[in-house]
Amino acid sequence: MKVSSPCAFKYATILLVKMKTVKDSNPITNLNFSAEDQYNPETLEPRWQSQWDKDALYKTLEPKANKKGFYALSMFPYPSGTLHMGHVRNYVITDVIARYQRMKGKSVLHPMGWDAFGLPAENAAIERGIDPAEWTIKNIEQMKSQLKRLGLSVDWDREINTSDSSYYKWTQYLFLNLHKQGLAYQKKATVNWDPIDKTVLANEQVDAEGKSWRSGALVEKRELNQWFLGITQYSQDLLKDLDELSGWPERVKMMQSNWIGKSKGTEIKFYLSTKKSKCIEVFTTRPDTLFGVTYIVLSPNHTLINELTEDKKQQELKDFRKSYQRLRDIERCSDTRPKNGIFLGSYVINPINNRKIPVWTADYVLSEYGTGAVMGVPGHDQRDYEFASKYNLPIEYVIAPQNNDLDKSKAFLENGLLINSGQFNNVLSAKAKSLINKFGFEEKWAKVKVQYKLRDWLISRQRYWGCPIPIINCKKCGEVRVPEKDLPVELPASIKLSGKGSSPLSNTKEWISVACPNCGEPSQRETDTMDTFICSSWYFLRYADPINDSKPFDSNEVNKWLPVDQYVGGIEHAILHLLYSRFITKTIKSNNLIDINEPFKKLLTQGMVQAAAYKNPKTSKYIPANKILDKNNPVDPDTGELLDIIYEKMSKSKHNGIDPGLVIDRYGADTARMFILFKAPPEKDLEWEDTDVEGQYRFLQRLYKLTKEFSHYHKLDINKEITQKDRNKLSENEKDLRRSVHNAIMKVTEDLENNKLNTAISELMILTNSLQEKIDSINKNIALESISVLIRLLAPFSPHIAEELWTKLNGNDSIHKQNWPELDTSALSKDTFELVIQINGKVRQKINVPANLDKEELKNLALKDDISKKWLEGKSPKRVIVVKGKLVNIVI
Repeated sequence: MKVSSPCAFKYATILLVKMKTVKDSNPITNLNFSAEDQYNPETLEPRWQSQWDKDALYKTLEPKANKKGFYALSMFPYPSGTLHMGHVRNYVITDVIARYQRMKGKSVLHPMGWDAFGLPAENAAIERGIDPAEWTIKNIEQMKSQLKRLGLSVDWDREINTSDSSYYKWTQYLFLNLHKQGLAYQKKATVNWDPIDKTVLANEQVDAEGKSWRSGALVEKRELNQWFLGITQYSQDLLKDLDELSGWPERVKMMQSNWIGKSKGTEIKFYLSTKKSKCIEVFTTRPDTLFGVTYIVLSPNHTLINELTEDKKQQELKDFRKSYQRLRDIERCSDTRPKNGIFLGSYVINPINNRKIPVWTADYVLSEYGTGAVMGVPGHDQRDYEFASKYNLPIEYVIAPQNNDLDKSKAFLENGLLINSGQFNNVLSAKAKSLINKFGFEEKWAKVKVQYKLRDWLISRQRYWGCPIPIINCKKCGEVRVPEKDLPVELPASIKLSGKGSSPLSNTKEWISVACPNCGEPSQRETDTMDTFICSSWYFLRYADPINDSKPFDSNEVNKWLPVDQYVGGIEHAILHLLYSRFITKTIKSNNLIDINEPFKKLLTQGMVQAAAYKNPKTSKYIPANKILDKNNPVDPDTGELLDIIYEKMSKSKHNGIDPGLVIDRYGADTARMFILFKAPPEKDLEWEDTDVEGQYRFLQRLYKLTKEFSHYHKLDINKEITQKDRNKLSENEKDLRRSVHNAIMKVTEDLENNKLNTAISELMILTNSLQEKIDSINKNIALESISVLIRLLAPFSPHIAEELWTKLNGNDSIHKQNWPELDTSALSKDTFELVIQINGKVRQKINVPANLDKEELKNLALKDDISKKWLEGKSPKRVIVVKGKLVNIVI
């Protein structure tokens, strides 16, 4: 058996073990209570959830005058109908942050909604023969009830559903604004076609293997009229403004920067040998290799390719294009796949040396990047080298290493000295780039150009369950925007869906047929729907003003809350959702509808929740855990072969999913919350272990018992603050406990400010241990202060049990309306400390000494100690080294 554990984070588990073995002789823990006094989350948690709803405890309060509120937001879920542990982790992390900020005295916006449009609902509806809206609403109701069991402090009055016309009316409104700005447009384009879902995919929705992110099908290429959003017009702003996002993980910012893909280079004109007025423009970052260009290569979809192809080669080109279309982008860019191409029969002139060079097309050139044309420099590009070698094209070296040791069996890719480059010979590459650029500028065949890999956002989808595009196609007027007064353009009801062929909306004649708003002539509605990422690219703005029926939001309301102070979601959204949201925010700002430039101030990308999966290494088949008799020595029940235990992301296919509902049924929501927060840092992957869940349950049981027993034994007022008189008469035990309490306040506060939720829980365990050990020997008021602090520190993490214990101790109002504990720094200081006495660097004695002694006094105390005298034998030490507050080392 092999165990693979990519995230074996076991922080502070020793504390759970320690707490399990703590023996407390104090009379409090010897009291016996009836069954109803025991910790029972099954009845306790629903009771408090009901009370919170009744009291509207989490209704969003207006921020104080001229002060921005705190906005805590989780990426809203797709309503699949089933909550999984990844959801639990996401929403509980955000909930802790929201609860903490409320106790800090801030007005908090913590909403929830549903990213409800999309193919899964449509496909599910087709399978079941029902309307996607019916399926979606049912799933929302089910997931909402599951979420409420977690005890989230969500303001459900602000709930939104992107598939509700009251929401997508404003998605359409924003689209019309983009259309007015020229940022929404239609063009014919080669698109990614999902043959299973029968729809178009954006580039970002095709994975590295050329498969659909949703269906997993190999993506095909097709030519269709499609709608795009001009995100490339914001390339520089999207890149530059990443510097503003100091609260984002560097990894995410790097991913976005790479996706935008800024490169600065030179655009060079290669004029046709037969038509001097027409040229092929090529972008390059290596103008120093220009003398080595021996051919030009065009993408098969280049705009000039038909014109440049000889008549006798047109059929060959047509056939080549068909084979090209079948290739995935990853195959076209692959370094290992053989490169194929055809000579078009045309030539261009290399401007640097006036040499006539052939024009080819090849399957390793992408039309979507750059100009769709590249210089063939086989001496200094390995792909070009392999292509030239295959088709017997000239290979010329124009750069050599400074030691002139040039290996001509492959392309030389490094910088060096120019050779075979006319007047630029013996010039270093870096300098040659600028000299050749300058020469080209003067001769008017070169110019500096900044280029981006980012492509405009393709938003057309040929499916039903999405936001309709509010455009009317008129033969006379062309594209006509639906008047704002006619919004929303609602989806037709009771439509028959098959999942096959063109857009289902194209078959709804009654819905399609409409009079042109401009000329009144019979026209047709646009039948494509929008990419669902448009719906999720502005939802965070709607939460600020969710019931506004006259505009998408009031700018004053948005400015009270935005930008989002803490956004929490998965790393898989680093490019798609986050980039699109930034783009849409910037376009809305350009219309003066909001003041913010970036939507999310701080971003936390939580890790995955993993669990043990049992895999047969020979067949790659996953075996359900309930079919394995011996978990320590698992074997395949069908073959008897030994299985690997691998921690992987929970999924149905791997039979390692854990139902949150079953965990809550058995242990309660507070235990599930504590485990999911404690087991690993939020940004790291988390491994599910039943024993760790049980450990958190025992911790809460112990805390419940300790507090309940204290409330029975001492009828005291938890609302009464400890007096200065009590503080002045503290015993050493009481001082130690207050030091532990205020150390916990300091560390838990620091951890929450930095989203270190796992170590914050560790501090709660440490404080509980300290309190349990000292509660029998301290002033009751000091003990009560300690318990009060502990419960308030616990409240964001385990809200139900904290509320229960606060009430049992007669606390005023809800625990969640209490102020966060204040740090008393004076409690952290010590009157004495343990001085270590070393003889020749070895510890020989430890004594308690006053904390205010200076170095000379510490030295004298150490020398007078009996142990020191014994070692000195009446002699004077060679040297005495004093480290104040720590040790004295006597060298003899």
